[in-house]
Amino acid sequence: MSSVTQSGLLSRFGGIVAQQMLYPLIGRVFIHTLGPASFVDLPDTDPRPNTLVTFHAHLLGHPDLPRWLHYTQRSPSQPGFLYGTPTLEDRGQQIIEVIAYNRESFETTRNRLVLLVGEPEGPSLPYEAEFLVQSHDVEEVLPSPIGQRFLTALGGLWVPGELQLLNITSALDRGGRVPLPIEGRKEGVYIQVGSASPFSTCLKVVGSPASHDRCTQGQPPLLSCYDSFVPHFKVDWCNVSLVDKSVPALPGPVPTWGDGILEHDPYFCPPTEAPDRDFLTDALITLLVPLLVALLLTLILAYIMCCRREGVLKRNLATSDIQMVHHSTIHGNTEELRQMAANRSVPRPLSTLPMFNVRTGEQLPPCSDIAQVPLILDQH
Repeated sequence: MSSVTQSGLLSRFGGIVAQQMLYPLIGRVFIHTLGPASFVDLPDTDPRPNTLVTFHAHLLGHPDLPRWLHYTQRSPSQPGFLYGTPTLEDRGQQIIEVIAYNRESFETTRNRLVLLVGEPEGPSLPYEAEFLVQSHDVEEVLPSPIGQRFLTALGGLWVPGELQLLNITSALDRGGRVPLPIEGRKEGVYIQVGSASPFSTCLKVVGSPASHDRCTQGQPPLLSCYDSFVPHFKVDWCNVSLVDKSVPALPGPVPTWGDGILEHDPYFCPPTEAPDRDFLTDALITLLVPLLVALLLTLILAYIMCCRREGVLKRNLATSDIQMVHHSTIHGNTEELRQMAANRSVPRPLSTLPMFNVRTGEQLPPCSDIAQVPLILDQH
């Protein structure tokens, strides 16, 4: 956990900038609550706890947060949380800039959190256990009372008084899915706990390969003790992982640097010398063979299209006289119609004139009401 040791207010035009000094510890969970009271300048007599405020946090000079730090806020009416576990690579000073947006007055306030990541005090915690809590979301576990209640419940299975929270991770960040909108369904949260005492027999049985094999077969896991998390927490005992760092891992063999030449291998015998090769023949074959095939196909197609024509005379001799007379008659009538159309002095046909009598060919008088004349006149 972290504690605020120093806070100062710097006045500047356009709002109030607050600066806080925080001390996260390497390998320990860091939780900082972002509430409207620390950002919005409100009188003490009117705290207005229901002020709608959202936050945006980023590393000073960068668009995002450091890789070990996360931010979550369920709704503008609830507080936000900065949480995470720093590592050895994150040692030193990091400045986090947090901008608060007041959704009622549309005002913004900027705060700076100076994080001084240092080494933890006390004994090391080589025994680490991680649990998947399905009954809570991550922002429900981040407040200190909920985390302490989890440690108290875990004390019934492990040695109490020596447990510390190492990390808290949302199940969504570990590949989980958003649950259906059903009452009582939560996203889930992974809680990692460390201790200087060895694992209890109950935890060893739960984390044994036999218990994991039962889970893969759809059977309940092996639990040799009473579940002390009930009814406050619902733990998925098939997702319990135990890590023992008390025994240092043996270092692997130190690689020896060779001369860069591969040893003799009967399956891989590269040639020592590459003779000169002439690729002119290969290039000619690659280019000329397709060209010759294309030329041959072109000649065959030209012979079929040009040299195999039957001709007009052979067509006329093979056609019957009646068909030829019929064709000539149609051709002659077509030419005659074209000549008549070209001669504009020919009077227009009666069919193109205005309304006329189909039997006598007389036109209707201009004064007659055309709307009263039937389309087909009576024939007498």
